Amino acid sequence: MAKSKWEQVKNKLVLVEGWARDGLTDEQIAQNLRISQDTFYKYKKKYPEFSESLKKGKEIVDYEVENALLKKALGYTVTLKKEKVTKDGDVVEIEEEIHIPADTTAQIYWLNNRKPKQWKNKRIDEDTETEDTSKDNLEQLSVEELKAIAYASINRSNTKES
Repeated sequence: MAKSKWEQVKNKLVLVEGWARDGLTDEQIAQNLRISQDTFYKYKKKYPEFSESLKKGKEIVDYEVENALLKKALGYTVTLKKEKVTKDGDVVEIEEEIHIPADTTAQIYWLNNRKPKQWKNKRIDEDTETEDTSKDNLEQLSVEELKAIAYASINRSNTKES
């Protein structure tokens, strides 16, 4: 019977958390630990500290992605610093604000996943009058309407969590 590599893996839990935070897949983490995927999943079930390291690492990056999606859904402004040469030949740094508009696709994705009962894609099949999937109900809204709905959804979510 093969000897367990758990002791070696146990000593690398900080690395496991970091790899998960960096976005490595379970398969990549298993390779880094020099264990098979089967062993990886057995350790995940058998050793709570291993599972917790993975969960903790992935949780951080999940929040970062969620925040990036929300930012893209609502639109934002960035300040770019550029160098410009004046008539006199001097180099000066100027700041330019650029507005990144809200992304309708990100808004649709957010609403479909956060509020599926209200925002699932619906289309009525004319023959059976049953619901089918489509983006029609969301595509008819303006960016401003979608923004307002997204803000309201966030406020309701924050109120429920309090």
